[in-house]
Amino acid sequence: MSASLGLPVGGDSRSASVTDTLRDILDAAARGVFPPADGGTTIVNQPSPRDAGVLAFTAHSVVFTDEDPGWIRRTLAAADCDRLAATMNARFLAALMDRTGRTSDTIDVLLTGAALPGEPPLALTEIDDPGHPRVVSARRRRDDVRVWAAEGGVLVLGRGVAGRWEVAVEVDEGARQRGVGRRLVVAARHLAGGAPVWAQVSAGNARSLRAFQAAGYRPVGSEVLLSARAGSAGCSRTRS
Repeated sequence: MSASLGLPVGGDSRSASVTDTLRDILDAAARGVFPPADGGTTIVNQPSPRDAGVLAFTAHSVVFTDEDPGWIRRTLAAADCDRLAATMNARFLAALMDRTGRTSDTIDVLLTGAALPGEPPLALTEIDDPGHPRVVSARRRRDDVRVWAAEGGVLVLGRGVAGRWEVAVEVDEGARQRGVGRRLVVAARHLAGGAPVWAQVSAGNARSLRAFQAAGYRPVGSEVLLSARAGSAGCSRTRS
């Protein structure tokens, strides 16, 4: 069951229903329809035992966790900051990690790109190697993982939070500044079977953010993913 706090306002937004799941909210955001920019917080259940976290849109946040909603609201209310920033405030996130026994690497920019028809704009060779470092890393965090190699880089596509298709890319050092990353993330939009593709990029990774935006991905918010401590070794999956 989800709950919402705040007064709805006009614009390109909609009220979050008490029956909405995280997947409903994400699907709407991919279409450009967002929760109301009312300063509120919607709390929904985790889509899976693996995935918990916080998603912040413009003036509205979504916390996806199986923890007590009352505790979440009390902790947010006690945050010594602007209420619009409370869900991404370091003190709240630290309290949530302590409460859930989870950890996190960073706050990411969340972007999405609509599906594209036809073939990808560059030659790709699928890698069927369970021992490949990119495959090993991706399978800890995503389902249905597929990996392709291209001249100058690697493309990873898999089902992540709430079953959404998520992309990550790795560009060889010698191939940087040649548009390889942009072509790889465009390719992901051709490979997801007609579904939107999502990407999480560290806010400080300006090079990747530029590549995704040049490839037609739209920033829709920020996101913090909380990983179970037993499976959280290594760097964030957001190193796109």
